[in-house]
Amino acid sequence: MIDEIISERKRKLEHLKEHGIDPYPVESKRTSTIGSFLDAFPSNLKSGKKAFLVGRIRGLRDQGKILFIDLEDAFGRIQVILKKDDIKDFDLFKKTLDIGDFIQISGKALITKSGQKSVAAYTVKILSKSLRPIPGEFYGIENTELKLRQRYLDSLLNKDVREMFSKKTAFWKSVRKYLDNDGFLEVETPVLEMTPGGADAEPFSTHYNALDEDYYLRISLEIALKKMLVGGFEKIYEVGRIFRNEGIDAEHLQDYTQCEFYWAYSDYEELMKFVEKFFKKVIKETVGTLTTEWRGTKINWSKKWKVIDYCAEFKKKTGIDPVAASVEQLYKKATELKLSPERGLNKGRLIDLIYKKTIRPELIQPSFLINPPAELVPLAKRMPNNPGAVERMQVVACGTELGNGFSEANDPIDQRARFEEQMKLRDKGDKEAQRLDEEFLEALEYGMPPAAGFGFSERLFAILMDKPIREIVFFPAMKRQK
Repeated sequence: MIDEIISERKRKLEHLKEHGIDPYPVESKRTSTIGSFLDAFPSNLKSGKKAFLVGRIRGLRDQGKILFIDLEDAFGRIQVILKKDDIKDFDLFKKTLDIGDFIQISGKALITKSGQKSVAAYTVKILSKSLRPIPGEFYGIENTELKLRQRYLDSLLNKDVREMFSKKTAFWKSVRKYLDNDGFLEVETPVLEMTPGGADAEPFSTHYNALDEDYYLRISLEIALKKMLVGGFEKIYEVGRIFRNEGIDAEHLQDYTQCEFYWAYSDYEELMKFVEKFFKKVIKETVGTLTTEWRGTKINWSKKWKVIDYCAEFKKKTGIDPVAASVEQLYKKATELKLSPERGLNKGRLIDLIYKKTIRPELIQPSFLINPPAELVPLAKRMPNNPGAVERMQVVACGTELGNGFSEANDPIDQRARFEEQMKLRDKGDKEAQRLDEEFLEALEYGMPPAAGFGFSERLFAILMDKPIREIVFFPAMKRQK
């Protein structure tokens, strides 16, 4: 059926061309959006002023010598009335216009006998002839994979989707405004790196032809921004894409937008105060409230966020002190909890596995989770009174991590030792372990001020929308159709 419709529309396309009409002209004219035309409808009706409107045809009703068109742009929808006596080439347009076509009309405001606000058109110009039928008009678009693969159709047919993406723009605008107003400088750093770092993740790789070198797509914004602290910047941030070659699920994308900021002469305790105010402001400006819903549960962002000690909570849930525990103890506990741990997992990976399966799912209301074992965060500063743990805080809510920050490690000797431990893990097959970055270590040797850093991604927006993260991006990666 679709092939027949496409063939018929191509025939109409040729028919237009035969009559000297360009179905894809360069020029178009608009003196008003449909939304603003409707807002000013009483004055337009009184003045009889002619307006030029453009948009996509969303409805067609043939009444013989009158053609009714529902015309839609990004700002509204209005009924357009074409009369045979008023429109040049009326019969041609009647035969060739389809739902989905873009047109330009000129006309005046009119109220029909039924009281509907309309436009009486006097000229029609086709701007773009559509060759495929809009799915919703024929067989719907209920399939989730189709929605994600052809997101332009989903947004065309679903006003709520368009509104969600408008909110996402408001979300990132609010982030930038808050940081700008607090004196942070927005910067840009390279997407391609010779040594990927700043996170435990497997990178995508590529080859840089001009340099004849293998490069990686960045997995974090961290390393480059901390080098800028060495270079004399004190409050900086970046909002940019990062890329991680890992699995797909409701919380993870392989390329996504992340914000990271770094604050010289600060620490994670000051960072927590800042982040709580920051998040509350962004959430309120994005959704208009500090109470949202996630999987049927009310999430209250407005209350003072609870602070939870990672190691104390881990011990309460498992009976094991994660700092003092051996690999054997952790493996045994993971097995008891039926987590199916792989043989050869190191201490940090076992701690993280147990935490993510037993502790994190229960953290529903906004909280700070602080001071985890040092094995989990190779780039964070050790706690002075407990070097087996680090000064890190995570924003946790809805059973997931929504932000990660810490007092930044700036001792180049300790940082090298911790990178070397990570390299041992890589040698044992851990593809997500961090790499020894000589250029970063050299920068640290010049001296980096004490600082706090924090990062969060569009996962926060997905939680606010109560949607899987793939549904809050325009075109998520999909497996090629065969």
